[in-house]
Amino acid sequence: MGVAVCSLKWEAARTGSQRIVYDSDGYHLVRFPYEESEESYDPWGMHDPGKAYPDPESGLIVPSHDGWGTVSALVFWAPDSRPVEYRARFVRDPLGSSTGYDSTATTDSAPTGGNQFRTYMWQMFVRKDTPLGLKVTARALGDVPVPAALTLAEFKLAVQTDVHVPE
Repeated sequence: MGVAVCSLKWEAARTGSQRIVYDSDGYHLVRFPYEESEESYDPWGMHDPGKAYPDPESGLIVPSHDGWGTVSALVFWAPDSRPVEYRARFVRDPLGSSTGYDSTATTDSAPTGGNQFRTYMWQMFVRKDTPLGLKVTARALGDVPVPAALTLAEFKLAVQTDVHVPE
């Protein structure tokens, strides 16, 4: 079975802090630089550097093939006493440029002591040219988004390109 893979990484220690900007949905689209120094892997050109980091388009993976996609993410939040909840979601077309905003696999969790370390995974059909994004939010009491700092994020897509169908 053929697999096309894109793996993105951003780390504040290497690239600098990422300004948290909440969109109208109350979530921040995590951005990723285009440099190999961040340990990114993209032989299929799914993270096209058409716009410079931290432009919102730098938060997109655009599948190179139709197929069964496995998306995964890793998010590290800095210690912050304000949030009472952390959320993440995968979104098809998060910027509304093709098929329209379609969120899936929203996950929420309560904070633990110290830094907040989260991993996420979801499987779904993906379509060539329908961008995917990782969106996150930290929420204070009253469901108010707070700009808590991220320290590291990874976003990955593996597309199984030859899914068999019954004959």
